[in-house]
Amino acid sequence: MAKIELRDLSISFGAFTAVDKVNLTVNDGEFVVYLGPSGCGKTTTLRSIAGLVDATNGDILFDGERVNDLKPSERNIAMVFQFVSLYPHLKVRENIVFPLKARGIPSSEIKRKLDWVTEVFGLGDELKRYPAALPPGAKQKVSLARAVIRDPAVLLLDEPLSAIDEQFREEMRWELGHLQRELGVTTIYVTHDQREAMSLADRIVLMNNSKIVQVAEPDRIFHKPDNVFAGQFIGSPSMNLIDLVPAPGGLRLGDSAIVLPEAAIPADVASSRQKLRLGVRPRDIRLVNEEVADGFPVEVEDVYSVGRERYFLFRIGDNEYQGVDHRVEQGTGESRIAFEKGGLIFFNAETGERVSAVEKAA
Repeated sequence: MAKIELRDLSISFGAFTAVDKVNLTVNDGEFVVYLGPSGCGKTTTLRSIAGLVDATNGDILFDGERVNDLKPSERNIAMVFQFVSLYPHLKVRENIVFPLKARGIPSSEIKRKLDWVTEVFGLGDELKRYPAALPPGAKQKVSLARAVIRDPAVLLLDEPLSAIDEQFREEMRWELGHLQRELGVTTIYVTHDQREAMSLADRIVLMNNSKIVQVAEPDRIFHKPDNVFAGQFIGSPSMNLIDLVPAPGGLRLGDSAIVLPEAAIPADVASSRQKLRLGVRPRDIRLVNEEVADGFPVEVEDVYSVGRERYFLFRIGDNEYQGVDHRVEQGTGESRIAFEKGGLIFFNAETGERVSAVEKAA
């Protein structure tokens, strides 16, 4: 396995900078997921680590050794792409062992490795079948087995589940995480799907506009986003952002009559002279019955259900916001909202950087 370091990595195509001065360390055996919108630079970074794209500036190191000038075949990496590329005229067994045969590995060693990956990936029943006879999830498992049978130091995965139907994707997501932990191989995974990132990653590398926005564990990046982009990109429905205005006794939400009391505001926020925005996730805004003491009156525009959750829409000025309906009796019209303790995040309205967050009680 390998420790990967990116030092001031930049990649340009003419006047366009696809990756801009990226610095990152991926520890030996770690599962890191690159997450971000299309065109943010995550796949270009992955391809550069693989040796398929040249770095314009900066260094890529494996276990402390610079690999910029090494060919992909010299880096001991394996890469699995979005669309499975198995040889249709070869059975699954031959597809898996093809890289070993191409390298002239002895037959006894090939058999040992094939037995190993067959057990790890649970492919015993598929070995004698052709790829066309396999469901999408099984095809991707064969592709992964072919990648890891070479004992790569680094496994690079470029949206490997995005072409699989949703009914197979959940199962494959679980299996992939289980397999990576069992294999212990250093893995970098690229996706635009936050559910994949949140469920698979040891750490998430969130990118936007060719730069790294935040690197953190899934739980931390959800509860303590470093900036507005991270707060809104992670989470569904997206985080509510509400302008704050200084008011007697606290901070007023936009042009509403709702005032956050000083007791609910961190000291560093209360004393700040910055223009502020409040970030609060829909699940941390509750629509409550009238007897709840800490509620604020709002006009509810709509109530709707998504799975087991019941959401509501309310308006402050020209902006619409979402929350979760916890009322015993449903309906629209005037009601009350309450904020979950520990669910409030404060951002600098001009820079978008987080100022502070209310800590959840232990």
